[in-house]
Amino acid sequence: MKKIEAVVKPFKLDEVREALSEIGVTGLTVTEVKGFGRQKGHTELYRGAEYVVDFLPKVKVEVILQDALVEQAIEAIVRAARTGKIGDGKIFVTAVEQVIRIRTGESGESAV
Repeated sequence: MKKIEAVVKPFKLDEVREALSEIGVTGLTVTEVKGFGRQKGHTELYRGAEYVVDFLPKVKVEVILQDALVEQAIEAIVRAARTGKIGDGKIFVTAVEQVIRIRTGESGESAV
């Protein structure tokens, strides 16, 4: 099993969720996060004064999948989240050793 963490622009969340749903992903976790990469934030004007916004709002989508679905999920996220502009986000894939469903005690892939 693998864990995919995708950090994307907030307005792309619904498209990413729909794309993952289309390939059979049944559950995911979403967290509102802030961060920056090459984008390095930006300058905004508020009440006539300029200030720098260092951390930009993003959303982090986390999903645990069977190995067979990982490539499809990555392609779906990239297709749904891409705008072609700086700050589109990143995808991280890590191995998951164990998953346990608390309610039933199921473990492994059947718990996903």
